[in-house]
Amino acid sequence: MSQARVLGLIGVAAVAALAVAYAQTTVSPAPDNAPVEAAPLDGAAQATWGDPKAGQQKAAACAACHGVDGNPSVAQYPRIAGMPERYIAHQLALFKSGERSSGMAAVMKPFADPLSPQDMRDLGAYFAQQTPGAGIADDTPIQQGPYAGMKFYEVGQRLYVGGDRARGIPACMACHAPDGAGNPGPAYPALAGQQAEYVQRRLEEYRAGQHNLRDPALFNIMASVAKNLTDEEIRALSSYVQGLHDRSLDLAAADAGAAPAPAATPAAAPAPAAAEPPAVQQAAPAQPAAPTAPAQPTEPGQG
Repeated sequence: MSQARVLGLIGVAAVAALAVAYAQTTVSPAPDNAPVEAAPLDGAAQATWGDPKAGQQKAAACAACHGVDGNPSVAQYPRIAGMPERYIAHQLALFKSGERSSGMAAVMKPFADPLSPQDMRDLGAYFAQQTPGAGIADDTPIQQGPYAGMKFYEVGQRLYVGGDRARGIPACMACHAPDGAGNPGPAYPALAGQQAEYVQRRLEEYRAGQHNLRDPALFNIMASVAKNLTDEEIRALSSYVQGLHDRSLDLAAADAGAAPAPAATPAAAPAPAAAEPPAVQQAAPAQPAAPTAPAQPTEPGQG
């Protein structure tokens, strides 16, 4: 056998091995043809992909805190409109099992307890189809320290888009997408427009590193990111995320005759060349949330 042929066979074998490894380490996208059997959320029963119409009927109890369409009017409650279906279902399962016990978990558990895995998927499907709103990013100038002269949202944009390689902080958009829409594959949550107060609390919880999860893989990802964030950076990220939204929503509102949300393009941030930072609302500066615990990076996997 010629040396060239041997090398060729070795190359084919190597490519095949890499393909297998890739398939074993990636998550297949949700298929378009539902229902599809999915792994059980609580080990008790299987559930199919959620039914938005069924979820709408089951969402009445959610409206008091999260709003009819998943856009709450109170800052302490998270925005769940536009969240990936799998993420919402997973969080409900964690509330039900008691594994998620921080923040407002005591309020959530009684609502999650009677839900079946299929109920959780249906609710997730309904809220995933809702359009998330957005708040206002904090444009207050920072007076001192390494970010002196920058506005809070600008610091948040820098970290969200480019991270800080020197300190081992990855760009948030790597998991949560440049526009903050999240990632339906590994079920990373959507962050666009999320309440700054909620984001700050979740980031502080991640930074503290305490949890009751049986499978802390996703929590650990966020904890490793948040542990290097300062209080000022957490506030900045929370502010940026609150104002983050898809600019096309402003255009759609304008076409519909509604007043578009005030939006401004933040100062350029060190972002990857191919990524264009999403629009960030700016009007009156948002009042910074009082620090409580790390925060809304709701888990790269928990929110």
